[in-house]
Amino acid sequence: MGILNITPDSFHDGGRHLDTGAALAQAARMAAEGAGIIDVGGESTRPGADAVGEREELARVLPVVEKIASELDVPVSIDTSKAKVAREALQAGAAMINDVTALAGDRKMAAVAADHGCPLCLMHMQGTPRDMQRHPRYRDVVGELIEFFHQRIEWAVARGIARGNIIIDPGIGFGKDLEHNLTLLNHLDSFLSLGRPLLVGVSRKSFIGMIAGKQAGDRLPGTIAANVCALERGARIFRVHDVAENRQALQVAAGIGLAAGDAAGGTDGKGV
Repeated sequence: MGILNITPDSFHDGGRHLDTGAALAQAARMAAEGAGIIDVGGESTRPGADAVGEREELARVLPVVEKIASELDVPVSIDTSKAKVAREALQAGAAMINDVTALAGDRKMAAVAADHGCPLCLMHMQGTPRDMQRHPRYRDVVGELIEFFHQRIEWAVARGIARGNIIIDPGIGFGKDLEHNLTLLNHLDSFLSLGRPLLVGVSRKSFIGMIAGKQAGDRLPGTIAANVCALERGARIFRVHDVAENRQALQVAAGIGLAAGDAAGGTDGKGV
């Protein structure tokens, strides 16, 4: 999954793709590098980010979604927590909703997902982007997230969303400190009990910098290492800024796993 932020303030690529032409060119580049889906977002969810109004978010994402859907042979995911943005993006050609609030941010979002019958990613976040990194606390981060996803999946299904359309994302870096993030990455296989595909988004995030002492622009090697570990623990969709590098690493890791008869290696890298 290639990340395409149509925002001025995202932590790594903010401001690079505000022009529709630049955004389309980046989407085409990621598709050529093997991205299976392009995740388009018009509101930064970095720590401390301010909320964006519905009208502004629509103005940012709709022209880009329309262009990608009409000119490129790659599905589009709309990264939003607003039902109206999701609905209009789906009407413009998007094929998936990626909701960082797991349907809690807008009471109308579940109906949009159910009506369109599209894939839906539910992500865990403690708090909001503005305050989520202010002393996040858990007694048992893995157990609490498993229970969270169990409840959100059942809540979604009860509102008409097909269970088979649901994807889960533990939300690395969203209301978690370094220890929480590492614990989740080490125990991703625990989430397989929920029976839903597992998406991870670790690309260039701050926990990598805390370990390696690098700024966001120099965290690609750490991103690849974290994604390979996630693959070995059952993740199958990888949300990344750098498609070619991550895809190749995941293909090789999967190939090694297959050669060793490791069931965890059963992917061709197309989930990137």
